[in-house]
Amino acid sequence: MQDFSPAVLKRICTLTDAEQCMPGAVVQSLWSGYGRIQKIGLSVADGTRARSAIVKYVDAAGAGRDHPRGWNGGASHMRKIRSYEVERNFYSTFANQCSDQCRVAELLGADSHSPASDLDWLMVLEDLDQPTSVDEGFPIRKNGVTQKELLACINWLANFHATFINIDPAVVDAELWPVGTYWHLATRRDEWDVMEPGKLKDLAQDIAQRLSECQFQTLVHGDAKLANFCFPTSDGAVAAVDFQYVGRGCGMKDVAYLISSCLSDAECGRQQESLLNSYFSMLEAALKARKEVSFDFDALESEWRELYRFAWADFYRFLAGWSPGHWKMHGYSNEITNAVIRELR
Repeated sequence: MQDFSPAVLKRICTLTDAEQCMPGAVVQSLWSGYGRIQKIGLSVADGTRARSAIVKYVDAAGAGRDHPRGWNGGASHMRKIRSYEVERNFYSTFANQCSDQCRVAELLGADSHSPASDLDWLMVLEDLDQPTSVDEGFPIRKNGVTQKELLACINWLANFHATFINIDPAVVDAELWPVGTYWHLATRRDEWDVMEPGKLKDLAQDIAQRLSECQFQTLVHGDAKLANFCFPTSDGAVAAVDFQYVGRGCGMKDVAYLISSCLSDAECGRQQESLLNSYFSMLEAALKARKEVSFDFDALESEWRELYRFAWADFYRFLAGWSPGHWKMHGYSNEITNAVIRELR
């Protein structure tokens, strides 16, 4: 357990109208030494039992000193600082549009400082591990998934994408990333610079442009790996966390990235079509549930199915600079990337 300073505890109490804050277990450290995620108990003046919450505490002054792969330069620092602002904006402005089919935590309070400063800032969020009046909580984290659990994550993505389909770009660009995902080329020029010369490097901008100029845009989670999904104790809808890289984009970015985090080389190839079929079936159902009856779903599905390969190649490009030889650069991802390269040459 780590203690928050008295000043931070006072800020948490002010943000949540709590009388007292009791620090609990550290859930995890933030990437590259940018702070920590920690449970906290909130008690109120009338003696009500303490409510468990999650504090995401960012300490910019001590950040960026221990990046596991050495990417700790100025561009990396400013990207991460912006990512925490984006996450706060998502929770405060967009999260309340998410239904129980794409469950996210409630924001209990947040404060922040200028990204140019070295001061800290924080977000206080609902503890998704705890049961509520509408669900049993989501206390389970997975290192591997069954087919049913993978489909539950895909269903979350389908409902999230349906919720924000064709969202106004001006609204997004003012608050979130104009182009979602943490590996977006425009924010990863350092990694592009160190790529080995070749067709993938030459065509990186064309791949990114094909994705960003697609007709049908939504919000993408931007880091939809298995570790960012929270499971209930019984079968049912899942919840998701970590919205630092949410922004506009093609939904295939999230789908391809999720599949890459769950399946082996062989399984990616074997299950590609069945998983895409499931996703589009779920997406169509979610759009109908939102009464998007005039929506040209056939056109969306045609466009996005074509862009699935581009989404995978886009992520492969990032890995080629960030971590050459990464385990996700396997036969399936290499084959699908080469197919995109042949199409663009």
